[in-house]
Amino acid sequence: MSRLRAREALESPSPCPLPDEGKRGPVSVQNEPAVSFAATVHLNARSKALVPGAACNQAVELPESVLGQIACRDNLAFMAELPDGCCDLIYADPPFNMDRPVEPTKYGSANYQSRFVGGIDGHLRFLVPRLEQMRRLLSRRGLLFVHLNWRSVHYVKVELDRLFGESNFVNEIIWSYRSGGRPGKWFARNHETILGYANCVGEHTFHPLRDGAYRTKDLKFDQQGRPYKSTRSGRLYFHPDGPMMSDVWDVPFLSTVSKERTGYPTQKPEALLERIVRAASSEGDVIADFFCGSGTTLAVARRMKRRWLGCDESPDAVDIARRRIEAISADEE
Repeated sequence: MSRLRAREALESPSPCPLPDEGKRGPVSVQNEPAVSFAATVHLNARSKALVPGAACNQAVELPESVLGQIACRDNLAFMAELPDGCCDLIYADPPFNMDRPVEPTKYGSANYQSRFVGGIDGHLRFLVPRLEQMRRLLSRRGLLFVHLNWRSVHYVKVELDRLFGESNFVNEIIWSYRSGGRPGKWFARNHETILGYANCVGEHTFHPLRDGAYRTKDLKFDQQGRPYKSTRSGRLYFHPDGPMMSDVWDVPFLSTVSKERTGYPTQKPEALLERIVRAASSEGDVIADFFCGSGTTLAVARRMKRRWLGCDESPDAVDIARRRIEAISADEE
């Protein structure tokens, strides 16, 4: 396939694109122990890694030696060694394209520089190849959620639309945390955005969530505690678990005294990841976080009886995440 045809295919993807015919490679990865099922990796014109003996996009079950593990290495090389369709849900919280470094913490090298050479272009050069690998790793029912801030979300959404196709866009989740910042020249920027894409929309896993209180005036409750409203036709009952959850999530940021705090920068609250895992996966599904940081996604997946795997290039981050999982295992014994 020519470069021109490959580019056209990227810009006009089908809802569930078929593999390309051409292949090229092999591609070398870091000199670290490779997982046993990926002795040789080839990339085709659309950066899709192929597993020897398996058709592109055919789901391959991950071995138990990989599940429940956290790799300490570059996630691009790590993902290239994994088989197509092996993940049912991927959450990505990549370094933000910020104008300042992340504040120091006691973990030293766990800090990372969030400024990219070349600004947003440099950020996209870093992120897009990784998003391509994540899309390849999704099962047909799989979903990808990418956590971003206001500086890059609009640029990344354009790239995700090209990669997945606009028809596979699922949600733009607004995480509102109502904390920090009292600017005098604009409204406080107290939210972040999580973009959700299905590998094959309509086949993806989704469990509707309910939360909060009904805003209906004159709401009453019967003897069984079921909410209802009196109408001319009789009682109009509402779901007892509350209204359907929308795409605006009011979840508090972790306080400085929260028991969840690990000291790792940019740590996200478990309540945020619990919503994503509950809605977009089922028990036994494979959850992956290739920017796992302190391991919030992995900890939530572990508690909710999902299988999981993680990766981070920071040894401190991996150490924090591993100890966090070990603490959960100890509590369950």
